[in-house]
Amino acid sequence: MDFLINNHGTIRIFGIELWITDTLISTWIIMAVLIGFSIFARIKLKKFEDTPKGFRNVVEYIVEAFDKFCGDAGGEKLMFLGLWFFPVFAFVLLSNICGLFFLRNPTADWATTFALALVTFALIHVMGAKFRGKRYLKSLIEPHPLFLPINLISELARPVSLSFRLFGNILAGMILLSLIYSSNFLRYIIPVPLHIFFDLFYGAIQTYVFCMLSLSFISAAATPDE
Repeated sequence: MDFLINNHGTIRIFGIELWITDTLISTWIIMAVLIGFSIFARIKLKKFEDTPKGFRNVVEYIVEAFDKFCGDAGGEKLMFLGLWFFPVFAFVLLSNICGLFFLRNPTADWATTFALALVTFALIHVMGAKFRGKRYLKSLIEPHPLFLPINLISELARPVSLSFRLFGNILAGMILLSLIYSSNFLRYIIPVPLHIFFDLFYGAIQTYVFCMLSLSFISAAATPDE
């Protein structure tokens, strides 16, 4: 197992050079899986049923679970964000566990986690401005206008810390597994349980933590001060 990001070639799109890296290939595969599942779900759910059963029950349970997840963390006003956090959760989860299928984890590349964190950063301020209006903008200069630079640094630190948290945890697991595979003795004994722990169990935990922290930041920005 190689935790370095390898480049397999380049292509040009509208004059822009695009590197075909391990991260990009894994991301494309994960996107294809999610798009394929979406098409399959759309076809299966197209026919209306008076009594939902089987696959429809599973889909409805997932939708209700994410609505509840967003409602519990951010209140009823943020329940609609379940439409965003479900695909994010699915993408991050697959990105974390794809090592089980001999793919490089996209979330072990800071570019991926930082892009996801930037969307959270945008949602923080959009939801803050939507639900608190001028009061939210005023909070950036509280308790005194001199604190504006400090408050701005604090806001900018959120996407950086959020992205490094996910990136660092997933990369650490990859590095540890790489060291195990480099050992002629341990590579035949330890990798299976470690793959189960780091790719499946630990990957699921990090997915939940990323989504929960993102929603907590958004909720804090959208909730008026008492």
